Amino acid sequence: LYDFQDIVFIMVKKILIPILPFFIAANFSVLAYEGALASRLPIFLTILIITLACHIFWITFLYVSAGLYSKKNPWLIFKYYGPVMLTALGTQSSAASLGVAIEQTKKSPVLRSDVRDFAIPLFGNIHFPGSILDVVFLALVVSQLLYGTMPELSKMLVFIPLLAIFAIAAPGLPGGTLITSLGLIHAVLGIDDTGTALMITIFALLDSFGTTHNITSDGALTLFLSRYSDNNKIASSQIQ
Repeated sequence: LYDFQDIVFIMVKKILIPILPFFIAANFSVLAYEGALASRLPIFLTILIITLACHIFWITFLYVSAGLYSKKNPWLIFKYYGPVMLTALGTQSSAASLGVAIEQTKKSPVLRSDVRDFAIPLFGNIHFPGSILDVVFLALVVSQLLYGTMPELSKMLVFIPLLAIFAIAAPGLPGGTLITSLGLIHAVLGIDDTGTALMITIFALLDSFGTTHNITSDGALTLFLSRYSDNNKIASSQIQ
């Protein structure tokens, strides 16, 4: 399994990622040639603004909830995430940002060190609310744009849990959540090649913010776990 994982990562990093900018440029060129770029540019900007607002709302909700539950100031965690955010914005990779997150959260006085050392790496590989939000929102928008209707609720209830599972395989790849879920998008939601190409093009604008959301929200969950461990008198040896 590890060898197979290495093969997949090499294929993606050596082949897929290098040609992805050309693929996106080609899609924008086609839209411009067809005269659709000017009409769809406001839609792209609207998607970007709404998605950013959703990211900010959910991160705020998580940190406020964690602060209320733990009865500690969540700002004493969030304020150390500046370098982590910059890394995530630049690399579009949760895995690349993880090392910075581990070092920065060590500065927080409100996190238990044993819980932090366990939780931050764990959430960095399994917790991707930002990327999931981006992909789901894009699927709804692209379906509405191309087919005039959004996917049925029953399909979305199947798609979202499966997407969360697929995302676990993609923390080290820029745009990995969308790339690994293309088959799922096609099979469950019925979005064709034109739709997936449009999703990849728009996702390139959103992935930095989704990755930043992923890695930043881990601090709030770690605060939850720290308080839970204290409440239940869970010792360091039990966590390890």
